[in-house]
Amino acid sequence: MDSQESRLVESLHSARGMASLVIAGAGTRAIGWVLGVAGASRTVLDIQVPYASSAVVDYMGDEPRQFVSAAAARSLARAAYFRAVALRGGSEPVVGVSCTATIATDRPKRGDHRCHVATHHAGGGVSLSLTLDKGRRSRDGEDCVVSRLILNAIAESFGVAERVDLGLTPNESVARDEVEFEDALDALGARHVGHVVVGADGAQEADARIGAGVGVISGSFNPLHRGHEMLAGAASSMLGKPVIYEISITNVDKPPLALGEVRRRIGQIGGRADVAATRATVFYEKARLMPGCAFVIGFDTMERLVDPRYYGGSAGRMASALLEMQGLGCSFLVAGRVADGRFKTLGDVETPPDLRGMFTEIPESAFREDVSSSEIRGVADSRDERG
Repeated sequence: MDSQESRLVESLHSARGMASLVIAGAGTRAIGWVLGVAGASRTVLDIQVPYASSAVVDYMGDEPRQFVSAAAARSLARAAYFRAVALRGGSEPVVGVSCTATIATDRPKRGDHRCHVATHHAGGGVSLSLTLDKGRRSRDGEDCVVSRLILNAIAESFGVAERVDLGLTPNESVARDEVEFEDALDALGARHVGHVVVGADGAQEADARIGAGVGVISGSFNPLHRGHEMLAGAASSMLGKPVIYEISITNVDKPPLALGEVRRRIGQIGGRADVAATRATVFYEKARLMPGCAFVIGFDTMERLVDPRYYGGSAGRMASALLEMQGLGCSFLVAGRVADGRFKTLGDVETPPDLRGMFTEIPESAFREDVSSSEIRGVADSRDERG
C-alpha cells in the first residue's frame, strides 16, 4: 500500500460513518487497504465478494440486465446499504458501497475493461463509471485503479475531502451520476430508504433505529383524534416506554398516499410524538423495520391478524408471519372495541396457544373509545354537504 492510500484510509477510520462493501469482479485491493490500517472496526460493518453471477444475484435479490453496469452497481450498493442498516449497532450513519467490474484476465477479452462503483446512503448516492485504457496495464495495475476509485467513493460518502490519485491515462475519465434528496421523506417516496422517523420537533431521520419495547400505533390517522392519543397514553403507561405513530405510504386495498398527504397527516401529530413513515403494508413487514417494538392495535385489527383469510386462506402462512414477528422480539397490546353490540376484548379472539404470550390486553378501565376516524370523517362530510 502506498502512502497516499494509507493516509486516506486513516482519514476514513477517523471519520463518522460505517460501510458495508460488496466487491464483484475487481477492486479487491481496496479491501486489503481498508483492513490493513488499524481502526478498520470503526469503518467496516461487512465486506462481501460475490464472484459467480449466481452469488451476485443472491446478494442483489434480482438478476440485472447486465452484470457490469452502472445499474447493477447501484442495485448492489442499495442492497449493501440495507445490510448496513441491519448490522449497525447504534445510530451512526451508514453507506452501502459496491463495485462491479471486468478487467484483464489470463485470456484476451473482446469488450472494454471497465468498472462501475456506486454508493448508497440516506441522503442519496453516486455512481462512478470508468472505461480503462485497454492493454496499458496488467491485471494488478487495473485492479489498483479500481480500488483507488472505491476508496475515493467511500471518502466522498463519509464527507472526507482527501482523495487518492487514480493514475489515469489521458484517454481515461470517470463519468459521474449523482442523486440527492431534499429530505428523508423524499428519499422514502423514491424507495431509497426503508422508513423515516419524524421527531416531535420535526427533525427527520432515515432508517432510524427504534428502541426495543417502544410502542407503535399504526394507522391512517385521517384524521388524528383523541382516541389515538388516549390509546397512546394508555399503552405508554403499560409499557413504561414512549409510543410512536406509524403511517404507511402503501396500503393493501387503496392507492399509495401522495407524499404531500403523508406530510399533512404527520403534521397533525407534530409536537405530540414521533412518527414513523414506512412502505410496510402488513405487520410482519413493519416488524422487520422496527424489531423489538410493541404494536398497539384494536380488537378489529387483532381479529384480522390471526385470521387465515388475510393470509390467502393459509393457516400456515399466518403462523409463519406471527412466528417471524415473535422471533424479531415484537409483541402486541390489544385494546377492546364495541362490535356486534358489545365491548369485545382480546379474550374474544381465538389465538394460537403457543403464541398467546405475544399478546397483552389493554384493560377497559385503562382505555375505551368508541369513535373511529371513519365516523369522524363521516360527520365532517355530512357537515360539508349541508354547507
